[in-house]
Amino acid sequence: MKIIEQIYVDGAFVTPHGAERFDLFNPATEEKIGEVRLGDAEDARAAIAAAKRAFPAMRRTTPAERIAMLHALRDAVVAKADALNSAMATEYGAPQSFLAFSVPHASLVFDLAAKTVANYAFTRRIGNAEVVMEPVGVAAAITPWNSNIGFICTKLATAIAAGTTIVIKPSEMSAIQTQTLLEALHEAGLPRGVLNVVNGYGHVVGAELSRNPDIAKITFTGSTATGRTIMRTAAETFKRVTLELGGKGPQILLDDADLDRAISHVLASAFRNSGQACIAGTRLLVSERRHAEVTSRLVEAVANLKTGPSSDPTSDIGPMVSARQWERVQSYISLGQEEGATLLVGGEGRPEGLNRGWFVRPTVFTGVTNDMRIAREEIFGPVLSILSYRDEDEAIAIANDTDYGLQSYVLGTDADHMRRVARQLETGRVIINEAPADPQSPFGGFKHSGIGREFGPFGLEAFLEPKAIVS
Repeated sequence: MKIIEQIYVDGAFVTPHGAERFDLFNPATEEKIGEVRLGDAEDARAAIAAAKRAFPAMRRTTPAERIAMLHALRDAVVAKADALNSAMATEYGAPQSFLAFSVPHASLVFDLAAKTVANYAFTRRIGNAEVVMEPVGVAAAITPWNSNIGFICTKLATAIAAGTTIVIKPSEMSAIQTQTLLEALHEAGLPRGVLNVVNGYGHVVGAELSRNPDIAKITFTGSTATGRTIMRTAAETFKRVTLELGGKGPQILLDDADLDRAISHVLASAFRNSGQACIAGTRLLVSERRHAEVTSRLVEAVANLKTGPSSDPTSDIGPMVSARQWERVQSYISLGQEEGATLLVGGEGRPEGLNRGWFVRPTVFTGVTNDMRIAREEIFGPVLSILSYRDEDEAIAIANDTDYGLQSYVLGTDADHMRRVARQLETGRVIINEAPADPQSPFGGFKHSGIGREFGPFGLEAFLEPKAIVS
């Protein structure tokens, strides 16, 4: 049983003013594995005050000094990789394939941020003006549970790169992972007050970060509904806001696609991170001509997927993070059938042989139309909807007929053709045939999927303000 009694403020682990406790569970067994003591609004204000005190010195740091900090953070995470992997496996239950990406990625983001700083022109000439890119001010970050370690590291790396200080409110459901990561980050020896982390509820700690006038910048990853509330609150004090929100990504399977390769790409996209991913491609658009062939292939491919705990290296899909999330996904599987979609594979309940744990049967619906809720709302579980299209124009229209626009997918064999389709999609990122994205390329969404971008120079500039000195 892991009991977490402290938060991280002003360079030290301290006992919070808040006294409420939150239970932590292993989602693969449903067993309670720990408790975390939650901070409150007073703790958030103490963390903000520490960050504010540290900001003037951090603002004056040189790019070389910030690069040194980023390298120290990178090395600290690398040194704690095994412990981070274990914490994520136990508390989140991600399959080994996702773990193999997540922990290395958490250290990589510091290296990438350092390279961005090294290549970025913080001062430049435009006519008779010297334009200086300065840190926007004290930053706040609110991060979700579905890749807790990676989100904390990404937002911290960007703040350090920009020369600012930060207060982070991670998901309370990820407190063991957060504590393990903080123990690593503490070893990097950042100046006091540069990094502050307060465990707590969104409506308590998150709300204070959103409204506090000493926070100049807020970066949030999570649901669209919460993002809307943060944006509304932050507007009162003119905070700069980056929001990376929900998604309902389309996968357009073109008629020339090689199904021997494409089907594996479809499943990788739809069920990545056990379906608990904003970037999941949960709407598969297939032409009427190839519909029967594709659905037949999918039945066979999904049958070969294995759902199970992180402790089983052959598991492809892990559990949902909580009982509440499991029930949410079950309700959508039931809703899809009520709406008239055909259950191709999967369905309600746990997979065969798994009598405990918040596991979901990987589920595929066919006969889905784009007005159904299962095609329009983010389910956040291993549920894929197949929609038919007559021609390419209709496929693009269906793909764009959504409130979301985070990440889309195009599958085929003609590279130029796929790029032409990609250019017509209203989305922040398009992945062609599961090609790996350059980690410096911008990430973020159109429409209700968010505002702003993360990673590389675009992500850095979201934490900077230009000042023109005219002479």
